This record gives sequence, C-alpha cells and structure tokens, in this order.
Amino acid sequence: MSRTAEGRPVPSAAERARGYLVGLRPSDRAVGWLAPIAVTLVAFALRMYHLGTPNRFAFDETYYAKDAWSLLHNGYAQTYLSDVDGDTGNKIDDDILAGHTQDVWTGDPSMAVHPEVGKWLIALGEKAFGMDPFGWRIASAVVGALMVLVICRLLRRMTGSTVLGCIAGLLLMFDGLHFVLSRLALLDIFFAFFLLCAVHCLVADRDHFRRRLARRVADDADDASTSSASGRGWGPVRSVLFRPWLLAAGASFGLAAGVKWAAVYPLAAFGLLVWIWCAGARRSFGVRWPILKSALVDGIPAFVHLVIVGTLVYIATWGGWLANAGEYEEHLSATQYRQYTGHGHCAEDDDSYVATDLDHDKHWPTRNEKDASGIGEAWQSLRSLWYYHQDVYTFHTHFLNCSEHTYASKPSSWLLINRPVGVAVTNDILPPDAPAPADNEDPVRDEDCDAPEGSDCIRQVLLIGTPMIWWGGCIALMFAVVMWLGSRDWRYGVAVVGTLSTWLPWMQYDDRPIFYFYAIGILPFIVMALTLAIGTLIGPSRLPSTRRTVGVVVSGAFVVLVLVNYAWFWPIWTNGLLTSSEWLDRIWFSRWV
Repeated sequence: MSRTAEGRPVPSAAERARGYLVGLRPSDRAVGWLAPIAVTLVAFALRMYHLGTPNRFAFDETYYAKDAWSLLHNGYAQTYLSDVDGDTGNKIDDDILAGHTQDVWTGDPSMAVHPEVGKWLIALGEKAFGMDPFGWRIASAVVGALMVLVICRLLRRMTGSTVLGCIAGLLLMFDGLHFVLSRLALLDIFFAFFLLCAVHCLVADRDHFRRRLARRVADDADDASTSSASGRGWGPVRSVLFRPWLLAAGASFGLAAGVKWAAVYPLAAFGLLVWIWCAGARRSFGVRWPILKSALVDGIPAFVHLVIVGTLVYIATWGGWLANAGEYEEHLSATQYRQYTGHGHCAEDDDSYVATDLDHDKHWPTRNEKDASGIGEAWQSLRSLWYYHQDVYTFHTHFLNCSEHTYASKPSSWLLINRPVGVAVTNDILPPDAPAPADNEDPVRDEDCDAPEGSDCIRQVLLIGTPMIWWGGCIALMFAVVMWLGSRDWRYGVAVVGTLSTWLPWMQYDDRPIFYFYAIGILPFIVMALTLAIGTLIGPSRLPSTRRTVGVVVSGAFVVLVLVNYAWFWPIWTNGLLTSSEWLDRIWFSRWV
C-alpha cells in the first residue's frame, strides 16, 4: 500500500524507524508524563488506605518481613528465637507485634529459599517506619504504584497514545491481585515490577536500535564503499554494539531474578524476541539473510547486555550473603538438602517429604577449606553461594512434592481465577449486644457489625484478581495471538510472549503447592493485550465514524465495568467488615472460599 486509510503516504522504513508514525506533537510530552503521574498518585493513595490493617503477619509475611528485619540489622537472614517476652504462650510473631523487635535472633543463618532483593526493599520500609505492619508493607505500596507509572509509559510508547497508556494504568490499578499484593510484604509484587521494567527497556531498545540503524544508513547512503543500503552487506555493526536500553533491561532482569528465579524464563523468551526484532530491522534496510546475520552481529551483544549483565547484577544482590559466607559454611553446609541422594517418601502423618538414605558425610567442599584472602576469599564465597543455590534448588524440586495447602492451585486455572488465596480472615464477629455462643464465652465483637439475629460478620483479605480484567483478558490474549501471527503486529507479540513465558513454566511444578498470586507476573501482559485490543477496536483515525463510535462505547463500557467490579470487591481486599450474607455475595464460586 502506498497510502494510509486517511490518504497520507505510507512512510518508508527509515521514517518509521525515526518515529514519524508515533503521532506525538511536542506539546504532548508534558501531558504524556503528567497524566500517567496523576494515575500513579491515585493508585498510591488507594494502596495506602489502612495499609497497616490487618495488624498481624498475613500469610507469608511471617517469613519475608522477619527476614528483611534481620537483613537490616545483621546483613544476612538469621533464625528467630521462639520467645523474647518471657511468655511462652505467645509466639515470636506476637512478641514482635507487641514491640519486642530487638535481640530476637539466634545468631544462626536461616535457610531462606528465595533471593534477597525483595526482602531488602521490604527492609527499607522497616528502616523508615519501624517493624510493624505499615513498615513492612510500605515498600510494596510504593512499588505497586510505580508499576502503574511504568505500564502507562510503556503502552504510550507502544501505541503513541497517552489515553491508551492511561487506560493500561487504570486497568492495572483496578486489578485486585495487584492491589492486594501492593498491600502485603510478599515478594511477588517486586518480581512483577522489575520484570515490567525490563520489558519496557526492551521496547525502548527496539525503537532506539531502529533509529540508530536509520541514521547510520542515511549517513552512508552516498558512500560507495558501504553496502549496508544495497542489501549485500551486514548493515551497521560497530555503531550499534553498545545499547544502553538493553543494558538497563539486563540489569532489570537481574533484579527480577534477585527476587524470584522465575525471571529466567521471560529473560530467555524475550532474548529470542530481541534477536527477531533486530533481524526484522536489518531486513527492512535491505540486509539479506537477516536472521543468520543478526544472530552474530546482534545476538552476541544482546547476550552480553542481557545475560552477562543480568548475572552480574544477580550475584551482586547477594552481597550480604557473600559478606557472611562463613556463617553459612559453618551452619548450613550439611543440611538434608545437601545430603539428599534422590530417595525419599511422603510421610503418612503430615504429608511432608521424608528423605531416606541421606549421605551424612556430604557437605559443601568449602566448609573445611582454609579461609582465603583477597580474590581467593571472594572465589571461595562465590563457590559457597553456588552450593547454597544447589541446596535451595533441591528443596524446591523435591521437598515440597508431598505437601498440601488449602489455597494451592493449578497454574492451568490461573487465568480463570479458579482458586484465590485467603491471606487473613477474622470469622464470627458479633454485634455488641448479640448473645455469645455456648462454645465461645469471649467472642470477637464489633460495634459496626449490623448482622441480623442469628448471623455474624467477617473481615477478610482475599488475594483475587478483578474478574472482568482476567476473564476479559483471556479473550484479549486470543485476539493478540491472531493479531501477532496474522497481522504481524509486533506489539501483540510482546503480550503473547510475556504471558506464555510467565505462565507456562509453572506447569512443570503443578505437583507441589503453588499459588494463584504467582500469576502477578502474567498480569501486565494481560493488561497490555486488553489495551492493545481497545486501541484496535477504536481504530487509528480520529475522524468520526461508526467504527470509532462503537469502539469508544464498547471500550468505555468495559472500563466502567472494571471500575464497578473493583468497587464491589473492595471490602474483601481491604479487610472490610461485612455481614456473612454480604460476604457470600462476593464469593461467586465455592472454590473461592
């Protein structure tokens, strides 16, 4: 085609690479930042609402908040005493909530089974606000709000529309899974944030790489010795070896892996996608055999920028561990995970895994080595860290296989929200004047409970996504596959590759307890698919038309339904007080209980 639907000439590859199709006027730049920042501030305000409630360790906060507190004070995660206030009837969690936050450690390192980046970020909040629920949750609220800003800017870059960028931010802001994880001291919100940052950097690199190619080809167009424009050479090479956005993406992937190892899969998937993008760019400028040539001239630098840089950043995140490697060598070099020989069985009484035929003489080789100094000491600590990783991998792949959990779910059902996670609940709350049940002389009462006679109230925090977003996202993802393969729209490819690389790898671990909130890594790509579908539905033309009218009405109705859905589920995301009847109105399926 030589002209667009609006009658304008179709730009050349060089013009497209220089961004002539983005459609942004200089006056749009301020709005392009101010509007996403406004959406971000609203998201942050919503996440700050009663952030300190419930006033307890909710779900796995008992691990991560306490590990973070130990990192802050000791430089590495130590195990905790069972009692510090003299009352053995209280658990250590109760003692911490009562204000006993010092001298609570045993001095021995803890066998933490997740990397430390997320826990260090939680520790920053605890440093600023103290060891209490608000302190250990504030970092999640900040990062959750920043995710909204990043996705606004990412979709604005991908579509050239500030409105579509803000729609993406609103969808992410109004999702319940993202909302609740932004109010808990769990690791997954940090993983999703760094992963989204990495993808944003990759998309920015795609634009930057194409612009540099276009400039270089234009500069060399009159040079008879240059074959980049004729299609007989490789195209520009030296001028595009260093790619700052790709470097930032590698660092972001390293930080994501420093929260959870699951980042390795999208790193591999998007690394391949970067290669395909580079090959496509070179082909558009006349390079023959672009797939093979790009594998060499672009693939190797991309590997360095993404994998090597990501690995170095990941190792650096273990700085506290490496500085205290001697403690781990002394106390954790001969755990059952190290001694495991591959044989075991499920215990009959508690469904735990029992390792048999342990090799009790097996420990880290570095345990009995003489302490080195200088570079030798660093190498010794790195080897110990490698052995520690081997033990953690053994734990994840073997020692959870026999476990069961009330809220465990199959990854195949995540997109349909088959099994959400109840992270905190207070049942059987009675009105002030209601008679106490015979089996409970001191029931929980709340003056705001207006349950009818014979009934009660409930407070709950339920980790569940906004159904309109997730169910609508399933349709949008199927549309994204069609648009990526059928129309060859690279933007939909980002949504598809992101979804598959953050979802399918979990299928291989569905024989052990895994949870729905692990799907937070999928959510940004669902939002991306929805936003791109909205953009396609509305169309590129701003002129009045039946398509644009229908698209705006349908898209607007969807966003309004998302908002209504969000408001309806608000109480069960924020520990709100509901009567049992009101609570059941929000529990649409029996598996949500």
